[in-house]
Amino acid sequence: MNLSSPLTALQVMQDAAVIPVIVLNDVAHAVPLARALLAGGIRMLEVTLRTPQALACIEAIAREVPEAVVGAGTVRCRADAQAAANAGARFAVSPGYTSVVGQACRDVGLALLPGVATGSEIMMAQEDGFTELKFFPAVQAGGVAMLKAWGGPFFDTRFCPTGGITLQNAPDFLALPNVVCVGGSWLVPAGVAELGDWGRVTRLATETRNLHR
Repeated sequence: MNLSSPLTALQVMQDAAVIPVIVLNDVAHAVPLARALLAGGIRMLEVTLRTPQALACIEAIAREVPEAVVGAGTVRCRADAQAAANAGARFAVSPGYTSVVGQACRDVGLALLPGVATGSEIMMAQEDGFTELKFFPAVQAGGVAMLKAWGGPFFDTRFCPTGGITLQNAPDFLALPNVVCVGGSWLVPAGVAELGDWGRVTRLATETRNLHR
């Protein structure tokens, strides 16, 4: 994949079986964490906009770890999309979908994985041209059974289930024909950054190489 060209959502999804969902509270942790994930074979990094330091962390990774592809998660409005792009994000992930968010990401050149949890939300995203979607919160909203049910009416849609995904249940999701990858926070457990246990992050990332799609 040419990292210098604009990305598509499908390229983001196809790069690895798992997109790590990252919450960072300290910009000093951003670069070593990104390098630890890269060492384990994961380069699509979703840094969620859930903390005051998130944008600074995205900027640090974009500047200092060019081999990684950093994106912004929890994008909920036009201002989030603009700020993420300004910080160097290459893609965006939203917890839900609105046409405003979809157009904002197009305007600033961010590939978007819109969040959906119902058939109506899928149809809204499709009307705006989005066919690669994040199913969130996946386990709580019906899990594998829901994705199987959607396979009929939404046969032309591909999903990245996120929310409640673990190393143990990820294979069940990845076995589905309409699932391209999953999103998972288990690659960066709570407290691991504060401990600086980057070796553990690399080991967890390396484990995902055994996940097959």
